[in-house]
Amino acid sequence: MLVIVAYDVSTETSAGRRRLRRVAKVCERVGQRVQKSLFECRVDEVMFEALERQLISEIDPSEDNLRFYRIIEPTNVHVREYGFFRATNFDGPLLI
Repeated sequence: MLVIVAYDVSTETSAGRRRLRRVAKVCERVGQRVQKSLFECRVDEVMFEALERQLISEIDPSEDNLRFYRIIEPTNVHVREYGFFRATNFDGPLLI
């Protein structure tokens, strides 16, 4: 499934800036950044639940905001892109 992760972490304090870096690192391990605080993640149900638990443990719910959007299949019907973006095609062959 395709999951969009969006977050807004308060960076007014050094603790907030550390939370922001930790949240971004968790998201980078699972998905690809499409905007500064927005990631696309292709995950199965187990991976999604693990990602959700990890991110919830990193934020401060009294200061930060975390949202998950599950995009239903087929994604090419529900997602429209405009402009230049170099995305990784996770469904195609990956070359390292």
